[in-house]
Amino acid sequence: MMHEPQFSHDFIRTLETLFSWRRDVRHFKKDPIPDVILNHLLSIACMAPSVGLSEPWRFIQVKTPKIKTEIYDLFKTTNKEAAQNYTSEQQILYNNLKLSGLDDAPHHIAVFSEENPTQGMGLGRQTMPQTTAYSTVMAIFSFWLAARAYGIGVGWVSILPPQHVKEILKTPDHWNFIAYLCVGYPQFTQDTPELENKGWEQRNPKRKEWIIR
Repeated sequence: MMHEPQFSHDFIRTLETLFSWRRDVRHFKKDPIPDVILNHLLSIACMAPSVGLSEPWRFIQVKTPKIKTEIYDLFKTTNKEAAQNYTSEQQILYNNLKLSGLDDAPHHIAVFSEENPTQGMGLGRQTMPQTTAYSTVMAIFSFWLAARAYGIGVGWVSILPPQHVKEILKTPDHWNFIAYLCVGYPQFTQDTPELENKGWEQRNPKRKEWIIR
């Protein structure tokens, strides 16, 4: 039997710092990340827990310039439409936000979740089938934290219509689109969300309180 590792107080403090500096990055340098590091980050992502050990995540590296352009054009169109849902005053603030790093991130990674994988034999999914998607999000977060530890930034682009992304990437029907990630070395780093720095929203201290029932 393997001995359980003991984590020092210094390690715990460093881990807490990593959580604080895990930001959604929008501004990237053009320098590519070595394949060996990207592959290692993928391996760490796949260490995430998954319902029934189903490992439903599917990571796609988008390298084709034409596909990257199609995704970026789709984002720009969708983003313009989304701005119309806000008041005139809010639109001014919205239009000043940089909501993707698609234009400069050297790496694009699309993440899908297989809806009902045979792996895991359905364990834990009969009452909550959506747990496959939750498992995939856990893998994304594992990738994200590991990337930050290597000084790499990740940005999650959510202003994309899932079905259109699936069509562009020609993925199977039973793969659900979860995330489109921009990955690269950040131009700068900060320990507070950019949306908070830009005045879009502030953290709610009440979210740190337990709800008791």
